[in-house]
This record gives sequence, C-alpha cells and structure tokens, in this order.
Amino acid sequence: MNPIATAQYGLFAASQRFEASAQRTVRMGDPAFSVDYAHEAVEQITAKHEFSANLAVIGTAGEMTDSLLDILA
Repeated sequence: MNPIATAQYGLFAASQRFEASAQRTVRMGDPAFSVDYAHEAVEQITAKHEFSANLAVIGTAGEMTDSLLDILA
C-alpha cells in the first residue's frame, strides 16, 4: 500500500468536501435554499482537519523514506 497515494486521495476528498460546503454556503442569501450554517461550519472544519491529517501522512512518509535511504547509504 502506498501511503502517499492514499494521502493524495485524502487531500482530494477533503478539498471536494470543502468546495461542496462552500458552494452551499454561497447560497445562504437565496430564499429558495435552506442552508444549515452550523452544519456547513462543521463540514468546513472537518475538511480542514482532514487536509491537515493527510499532509501529516505525506510528511511522515517522506521522513520514513529519507531515514530508509540514510540506512541504505
């Protein structure tokens, strides 16, 4: 299993989640749409944490690769 590829997909999913929430939030002035502000805030905060967690995975995988290359060298 490739942790970097998995984290890249996680970054993509988090950005899609944030984008969808932002699109719903933009509609809050339109009376035709009912927007739950609390739900959208939670969605955006969750997406932010998912993004950060996946970046940490990529950083850790990079550090592990560097350590492995140092051992082999």
